[in-house]
Amino acid sequence: MKETMTETGTNSAAAYDAATATLTVDGRLPLSAGAVAAVNAACDGAEDGRTAPHLTLRLSGAPAVPQADWVTVSLVSKWERVLRRLERLPVPTFATAEGPCGGLALDLLLCADRRIADGAASLVLPIENGATWPGMTLYRLGRFHAGAAAVRRAVLFGTVIGAQEAVALQLVDVLADDVEATLAAAVASASSVRGSELAIRRQLLFDAATTTFEEALGAHLAACDRALLQTAAPEAAA
Repeated sequence: MKETMTETGTNSAAAYDAATATLTVDGRLPLSAGAVAAVNAACDGAEDGRTAPHLTLRLSGAPAVPQADWVTVSLVSKWERVLRRLERLPVPTFATAEGPCGGLALDLLLCADRRIADGAASLVLPIENGATWPGMTLYRLGRFHAGAAAVRRAVLFGTVIGAQEAVALQLVDVLADDVEATLAAAVASASSVRGSELAIRRQLLFDAATTTFEEALGAHLAACDRALLQTAAPEAAA
């Protein structure tokens, strides 16, 4: 049975802090319009260049109850669209996962460029009416990992993916004893990376899984042309 509470007055699963360019998501809580708005606000901050040159996602928690009454296909569609927007941001995105990570938290984890987890982390696909929730997280898992036994068990039966398995499957980049120090080092290493060219290279990487060489060639040549023009521009101005 769905939650019978109303969305009005509930805590949002997501909160955005513009001062630190940090989006905090509690995967225990259900999808809501407030969660969609928080992720959109984070994307606005990253795109307008007024915040830090990166976005940090702090993720934890997995659902323990079914979807709430107010969750509709329209709301799910808005959520999936804002996740796609986040995947295309012109800044690098860094995610930290601590403990069980499922629901909205898992959705965001799989959208991040760099994924850092503690040793207690696990990836949890919630069960809804006897089956896993069929959102686009299944697509993201299947696009690159459909043949992996752990992913197949997770998608079909809701089997939890443990921390070590998540690293082996490259769903998580690194397990860290000190998550904050590892995050700081990752952010520092990417401090010079920003802008539309980052988003373009990310998209080229995504497209490689489903695009033939001949289909991809034009987009890559166009990217190379832009890179050469950008290199030539400072030399011409000198």
